[in-house]
Amino acid sequence: MKALIVIESCFGNTEQIAQAIVAGLRSRDIEAAVVQANQSPKIDDIELLIIGAPTHSLGLPKPATRRQANAKGGHAEESGVSEWLDALAKLQGRRVAAFATVTGGRFTGSAARAIAKKMRRHSADVVACEDFLVSGTQGPIADGELTRAEQWGAALI
Repeated sequence: MKALIVIESCFGNTEQIAQAIVAGLRSRDIEAAVVQANQSPKIDDIELLIIGAPTHSLGLPKPATRRQANAKGGHAEESGVSEWLDALAKLQGRRVAAFATVTGGRFTGSAARAIAKKMRRHSADVVACEDFLVSGTQGPIADGELTRAEQWGAALI
């Protein structure tokens, strides 16, 4: 089985979670890789598509929130997961999972839920949706979250 994790990461937290998910998949002998959404990844031969992004303003990053992240020392690109998802064709029945990094709190929203919603509009089979906690906008990732991400990745199979 081949899995691909498509991400957007402004401060590196989402990328760290993605690498932990890859470790979990590889522990189950699954071929897996991480690629940035702005690189327009091809998914033709991918059997499990996993998509991740940081949560910005209760949902997926947008150009304005990426500029805000860059002003705070981030390294956001001009486009990311939201634009890549919008450009996708129908994914009839393709297995997908979504994850996000969130800063916690009661009203943080979730990029993962926004991703799952977009995937359902593409007729994908959303098999999992998960949020991983970071201590603040710039991180670090909360204690135990990398281990939980690895376990989540292994459980996707």
